[in-house]
Amino acid sequence: MPGVANALGPLFLLILLGAVLGWARQPGGDFWPRLERLIYFLLFPAMLVSTLATADVSQVPVTRLAGALLGAMGLFGALLWALRGWLGLEAPAFTSAFQGSLRFNTYVGVAGAAALHGGPGATVAAVAVALMVPVVNVLCVASFIAAGTLGAGSLGKSLAALVRNPLILGCLIGIGLNVSGIGLPGWSEATVELLGRAALPLGLVAVGVALRPAALMRLDRGVWATNLVKLGLMPALVLALALALGLDPVSRDVALLFAALPTATSAYILARQLGGDAEMMAALITGQTLLAMATLPLWLRLAGAG
Repeated sequence: MPGVANALGPLFLLILLGAVLGWARQPGGDFWPRLERLIYFLLFPAMLVSTLATADVSQVPVTRLAGALLGAMGLFGALLWALRGWLGLEAPAFTSAFQGSLRFNTYVGVAGAAALHGGPGATVAAVAVALMVPVVNVLCVASFIAAGTLGAGSLGKSLAALVRNPLILGCLIGIGLNVSGIGLPGWSEATVELLGRAALPLGLVAVGVALRPAALMRLDRGVWATNLVKLGLMPALVLALALALGLDPVSRDVALLFAALPTATSAYILARQLGGDAEMMAALITGQTLLAMATLPLWLRLAGAG
C-alpha cells in the first residue's frame, strides 16, 4: 500500500489545504469562484488537449475501457430509477442522489492516475474523461427532466451548456488534433502543457474550498444509499468488469480509480440551477470527498495497484 499512499497522499493534502483556506476565508471576496471558472474553462481543457493531442491513444483499450466504465454507469443509473420508490425520496432529493451516484471528481481522477502511473496513466485518464463526461452529463440532465424538476425554460439552457461544456470541447479538440496528425506544432505544445500543469494542483485546492462540513449533519437514507453506490458498489462492479474484460494493469487501475471517485463539486451548482436538493448535494460532495480518502487507497490496494 505504500505506493498507493505515496501517490494519493499529496493529492488529499492539497484538498485539505483547500478546506483550511475555505474555512479561514482566504483569500477573501470572490477569489475562489473566479479561480474555479478559470480552471474549468481554460486550465483543465488545456491539460486534456495537451494529453490527447500528443498521446499514443492506440495503446489504450478504448472499447474495453468504455465497457467497464459506461457499462457500470448505465447499470446503476437504471437501478437507481428502479429503486426510486424504495428510497422514498422527493423528486429534488432523488436527482441529487442520482448525481451523487454517477458523477465523479475529474480533478482527483486525472491527478491520481498521473500520480499512480505517470504519462500512461494520464493518457488513459484523459480517454476516460472523454468517454464519461458526455455520458454522465446527458444522464444527469435527463434525470432532472424525468423527475420533473426542470422547468421548460431551463431545458434549452441545459442542453446549450452541455454542447458548450469545456471538458467535452477540450477532449474533442485534443482527439481531432491527434487523429489529423497536426498535434501541437511549435511552441504551442509547451505553452498548452504549461497551462495544463496548473490545472490539477489548483483544481484539488478548489475541491477542498468547496467542502461544507456543516452539511455532514444530514445523514438520511438517500445520503447513505448514494454513498454506498458511489464508493462501494460502483467500484466493485467496475473492478469485476475490468478483470473480466482483461484490461491491462494501467487501464484497470485508472478505471477503478474513476469508479471510486467522490462526486463532482460542480453537481452542487447543477442542483441549484435545475431544481435539485442543493443541501443534500452539499452533504454528498463533502461526505464522499472525506470518505474517499480512506476508500480509494483500499480499492486500489485490492486491485494490486502501486
